[in-house]
Amino acid sequence: MRRTAFWVTGPKPNYIKALGTLHRAFSIFLFNDAGDVLLQQRSADKPLWPGYWSNTCCSHPRRGESYGIATRRRLMEELGVEAPLWFTHRFRYQAQFNDDGAEHELCSVYVGRIGCDPEPNPQEISDWQWISPAALDEWIETEPERLTPWFKLEWTALRSGEHASTLEMIGLNWHPSKAQAS
Repeated sequence: MRRTAFWVTGPKPNYIKALGTLHRAFSIFLFNDAGDVLLQQRSADKPLWPGYWSNTCCSHPRRGESYGIATRRRLMEELGVEAPLWFTHRFRYQAQFNDDGAEHELCSVYVGRIGCDPEPNPQEISDWQWISPAALDEWIETEPERLTPWFKLEWTALRSGEHASTLEMIGLNWHPSKAQAS
């Protein structure tokens, strides 16, 4: 198997100008024992998609930082939690936010499970909630404009059944036929 390393070399503000410079990112989805997923509402101070709802945690590794270290660091900084994580997939996307800038990311997606509520950092997160997969599917259908673009792409991939074996490792039995029913 061939492995490729991706490094960010520019200052962070350059990532979000114009169409955005391609850079590494990660997204995390944490689930509780009931199978609900933890969502966060992004702080109103975020330069891109402020106040939008998104997955549990999303951020960028620092230059030279591994994904493992970066994901643990950001879970603690944003939510005050620790959790073992499993990689599901990586994808590339580009999304424009009004005239304010864009994201252009090579994003690695992780899933995990926790048995507690978060203690969010109010500078990063303005609100949070646990939501069932079925309720989230409905929310995406009825109010997609309230959700970040990467979150909708990632959730669709997780619900497709393509990553069922990884989701089973954390106790979620999502197969394509079951995804619509849960």
